[in-house]
Amino acid sequence: MEKLKVREKKVLYGNHAVSYGVKLSRVQVISAYPITPQTPVVELLSEMCGKKELNATFVNVESEHSAMAVCIGASISGARVFTATSSQGLLLMHELLHWAAGDRLPIVMAVINRAVAAPWSIWSDQNDTISQRDTGWMQIYCESNQEVLDSIILAYKVSEKVFLPTMIVLDAFILSHTAEPVEIPDQEEIDNFLPPLNLPWALDPQKPVAIGAVVSPSGPYMELRYKIQKAMEKALLEIENASLEYESITGRRWGILEEFMMDDADTVIVVSGAPSSTFKYTVNEIRKEKNKKIGVLRMRVLRPFPFNKLREILGDRKKVIVVDRNISFGLGGVFFNEIRSCLYTLKRRPKVLGYIVGLGGRDVTPKDIYEMIEDAEKRKGEEDIVFFGLREENISL
Repeated sequence: MEKLKVREKKVLYGNHAVSYGVKLSRVQVISAYPITPQTPVVELLSEMCGKKELNATFVNVESEHSAMAVCIGASISGARVFTATSSQGLLLMHELLHWAAGDRLPIVMAVINRAVAAPWSIWSDQNDTISQRDTGWMQIYCESNQEVLDSIILAYKVSEKVFLPTMIVLDAFILSHTAEPVEIPDQEEIDNFLPPLNLPWALDPQKPVAIGAVVSPSGPYMELRYKIQKAMEKALLEIENASLEYESITGRRWGILEEFMMDDADTVIVVSGAPSSTFKYTVNEIRKEKNKKIGVLRMRVLRPFPFNKLREILGDRKKVIVVDRNISFGLGGVFFNEIRSCLYTLKRRPKVLGYIVGLGGRDVTPKDIYEMIEDAEKRKGEEDIVFFGLREENISL
């Protein structure tokens, strides 16, 4: 491979890595309503617009519902658009998330994962984004601030190929307010990678049309849903293609799944988001200390769901431990149930065990991971919903 050029690096918070990704993507309309811990994303973007570093229309609105409404209107008009939110703000957008996907709009939104009230919490877990997984938005979960910046650019590339919106998801405070060195690609390189948006059905005042009209049961509603599903399936290939092209520019490849120490692993821990780093560190230590054949599979993309790749990677393992920082009440962890369902029809499938951890921002330490693996070695049933790290003194309140 040709030697890659040395680029500028900045020490950036995860939130500001989002802002730089938006700037490099030459977004034209930004809609903003602040909510902790998302606020620094739009604060920096407003500064960039004010200093004319970014030639975008910055629209302050009165709620997250309005923020998405502005994005939908601007995107239908053919603009490249962006917004960001978190937790209750994302829930307030819920109705319009369906409209964005149903209208096949390539909107990109950063969501800073934050626990959902009640009780009130500003710390990280995944229930805000998991609650939106059936809206037709692609969902990308990031582990580092570099991945955050790169994923914003990649999201526009893929969204504008398949005409579906994308959420770029990063953990509250673990990434959003933590600073790391981040390499900033050259603007010229990104301009070549991500050309200006040319939405084929952008509104034209000279050719008025109606959008979102009523359809009868014999109308195209069901067929339009079928086409969204097909676009999701196509997106898996487009994500891989975009990642390969991006790697040729930057040397960094962000695909669908990331494998860590997986070559000979008979036990695999499946995890997502920023805590993946702690799991990788701990698995590396366990291998050195105990010589256990254990690996980590990081789920970067949840929607579209990588059904075939998961079966290919996990199908011949002995045991799969799925770590969820979310809960579907009455069922269990969402990643666990989806992965177990994916593997269910294999003639020979691994034992799949689920753990719910880290809700409301509770830390997951290497010590916890050691204990979780020891617990998984003793567990017999796959059906149990195991909350790991509960505090008995709080249960008795």
